[in-house]
Amino acid sequence: MKKISTVLAGLVAFLAMGTATSIHANAASAVNDYIESENITPAQVTSSVWSGFPKYKYRNGVGKPEGIVIHETANNSSTIYNEIAYMKSNYQNAFVHSFVDASRIINIANTNYLSWGVGYPGNSRFIQFEQVRVHSKSAFAHEVANAAWYTAQLLHQYGLTPNRADYDGKGTVWSHRAVAKYLGGSDHTDPVSYYAASGRNWFGQTYTMAQFYTLVKQYYNNGSSDTEPAASSLDAVTYSDVNTTSMLSGSYSKYKLYNHVKNAYANMKSYSWSSVGAKVGQTVYVNKKGVKDKQGTTWYRITFSNSSSAKNYWVYGPALDL
Repeated sequence: MKKISTVLAGLVAFLAMGTATSIHANAASAVNDYIESENITPAQVTSSVWSGFPKYKYRNGVGKPEGIVIHETANNSSTIYNEIAYMKSNYQNAFVHSFVDASRIINIANTNYLSWGVGYPGNSRFIQFEQVRVHSKSAFAHEVANAAWYTAQLLHQYGLTPNRADYDGKGTVWSHRAVAKYLGGSDHTDPVSYYAASGRNWFGQTYTMAQFYTLVKQYYNNGSSDTEPAASSLDAVTYSDVNTTSMLSGSYSKYKLYNHVKNAYANMKSYSWSSVGAKVGQTVYVNKKGVKDKQGTTWYRITFSNSSSAKNYWVYGPALDL
């Protein structure tokens, strides 16, 4: 009877995951429900790339990772800045691309090149980031939201489709445990036990990689990566000066704001439209144009006022009525 109940429970959970259309729909995850109910907004990526890390191409070439590996530091007392400082001092042994905690996503190594976090052969295939251990219900929820959002953004950035690797060793979203189990090169099992213990301690329920993956897919589906062709390496752009005004188009919210033309620079930052109070038909000031040499897509640099101190943002052409 116990075996039958277990099988039925597993089938119900599988069907629920397959038909979920929102974070809330995954009723099995108290953590994901909390992230939605508290309207947690993930942090933006802070670029702090250190030039001292070595630069070796992935097995398919520069700027061609095949997925993302999620780690955790297994250190109960460290901070994100302690971890970064230690990694810079000991990169000959190991290093990852980024660190995540409850309030920050800090990118320290160029994601177009491999890092040394899971051994052979995983290092030559995957972008990797570490989560720093946090110590409260709210902090854990914020950290998970940051990690899932960052994973989704990396998938978008490199033209990768979400696919959970933990159950079959094939896909684009990996735990360190999955890499060790299916590819070898390591005997680590993170972040599985950290997720499980944190979920039990603060939410009364184990948190799993399957639930984390559901959150990744939600962020991936909700966040546009601009509908131009995906690029596998940094794009060359031809720029020209512009001096005109435009209005935000009816479809502007499908796209994002960037500090550079997307994929023309490594480790860009993106910004939400809500952070600038945008609305359809709003007037913006256009001061530069960029056309990608290979794709032929057009980008514009805009400000939201004509003040000389106004912040510049880059947007994909269809976001404007030009």
